[in-house]
Amino acid sequence: MKEFFGIGGYQRTPEGAFSWQHLLFVTSLMVLMVVLAVWLGKRNKHKSDRQKNLVLIWAAILIDGFELMKIIISCVDDPSAWTAMLPLFLCSIQLIAIPLAAFSTGRIREAALDFVSVFGLLGAVLGTYGATQNYNAYPVLSFTNMVSGITHSISGFAALYIMIAGMADMKKKNMWITFAILLSFCVAAYIANVLVDYNYMFLMRGDGTPYDILYNLVGGHAVLYPLSVVVLFVIYIWAFYSIWHAVEKKKQLTAV
Repeated sequence: MKEFFGIGGYQRTPEGAFSWQHLLFVTSLMVLMVVLAVWLGKRNKHKSDRQKNLVLIWAAILIDGFELMKIIISCVDDPSAWTAMLPLFLCSIQLIAIPLAAFSTGRIREAALDFVSVFGLLGAVLGTYGATQNYNAYPVLSFTNMVSGITHSISGFAALYIMIAGMADMKKKNMWITFAILLSFCVAAYIANVLVDYNYMFLMRGDGTPYDILYNLVGGHAVLYPLSVVVLFVIYIWAFYSIWHAVEKKKQLTAV
């Protein structure tokens, strides 16, 4: 158990990013994520909002519960570990967005549902298959990687479930809220990076993730690189909304 939780540091040699162990583990999580989201989404699609929302409530409790457990255990072993565990990664925003979608009302809830839909699946893929820095640093079957895999899978599950259950509206008037949430976190992440010398939102460097492609394209420029990351986020949001509304429009035309 001490080795599983990494108390005093992991003694096992990490299997490495994209090893068969890494791919098998995260693929198992992704399959479970999709199966549960499709099953529950279709089952609840025509039920009341209260019944639909119950699934999101459980998702919110589980994702924050696992993350809190990780922080507590990590900080017990290393009191300074909190500097690397602030909720300032793109995927970490779901720790706030999913509870908002589950427990808030009105326009805030609408915007939260949209935000989870837009970034949930992206975060799930990047945080499992793309988390090369984790799988190069820690064994696959370790507390760190298992909790990370579970929380990212819950993020993707929530996004798929919201879309399949028909809970997302993707109203264009709420798009600016999605932009505002993301940009606010980017600013906070950049400030935190400077203060604690970390790499939240991967705004400082790629760290072995797909962001390295962008980092190398701009030659690691201290200004161009973080700006390019933010621009990519903005383009992604715009593209997601555009594709969503194009598909909805086609559905309406087909129905007619």
